[in-house]
Amino acid sequence: MGRSNHSIAPTNGDWVLLAVAVLAVSTAAPIVVACGAPALAIAFWRCALGALLTAGWLVVRRESFQSLRSQSWIVLAAGVMLALHFATFLPSLRFTSVAAATALVSTVPIWTALFARILGYPVSRWLWVGVGAAMIGVLLITGVDVATSPSALFGDGLALLGGLAGAAYIMTGAKARKDLGAGQYSAVVYGLAAAGLLVACLVGGVELTGYEPRDWILIGALTVLAQLLGHSLVNVVLKRLPPTTVGLALLLEVPGAILVAAVWLGVFPPIQLLPGVLLILAGLAFVIAAGKSDKYRFDRSVS
Repeated sequence: MGRSNHSIAPTNGDWVLLAVAVLAVSTAAPIVVACGAPALAIAFWRCALGALLTAGWLVVRRESFQSLRSQSWIVLAAGVMLALHFATFLPSLRFTSVAAATALVSTVPIWTALFARILGYPVSRWLWVGVGAAMIGVLLITGVDVATSPSALFGDGLALLGGLAGAAYIMTGAKARKDLGAGQYSAVVYGLAAAGLLVACLVGGVELTGYEPRDWILIGALTVLAQLLGHSLVNVVLKRLPPTTVGLALLLEVPGAILVAAVWLGVFPPIQLLPGVLLILAGLAFVIAAGKSDKYRFDRSVS
């Protein structure tokens, strides 16, 4: 996440924009479920269209990409991790529920905390309380899905890998984000992720065209709502709202996605999943709040 400027008081408009951002990112999982295109192809088109639109905006503003040269290897690694994030999370929605997938992929701050500890950063005791609660929630969800079907458990594993890859993406790109503009970084990383996903689609024989018009509309909506509108508004409100506040608000993506799926698709999560989902959210809230006082910052925004 970007840094907030605490010298500028937040306005009512900032809270409205934050609410819109949460709603926008909450549509991602239900849109993928509703779309008839292959999940890996959706991931490719989401990144490719995001890269084209972001790059087009930079061209209009006449921004240069020359500063990327010194960070080329870091940005390349970030692109690979982002591709892996989408290549696991989106397909997970074909196997497990929206509730399970969004809760498990939202463990990004947990993995970020563990990576930070491995790298030698000190972390608070309360952070470990959050990690423990979230991990119990993960075990509860996977336990329910073990009893449901092997395919649901496979989807849970993909979603967890998506969270792990998302954390690796954030940690890898942290240095590059300090030296590059948000637009430059996003355009190039989206493009690299799209290239990696394209290779995966070609190797796997995944169809990239020939979809119904409705599916193309949904892919466009996913790109605009989740990829551009949602995370762009997050960057806007971070100028005045504390990162901890924004991070906690973005946890509402999980119940938001569940609500959108229920209202729009008529898909309701198994009631047995809810304790695990709530434990993960509570644990993540502890982790994000504890990260406010640590020497590194948590960012749960991946795309």
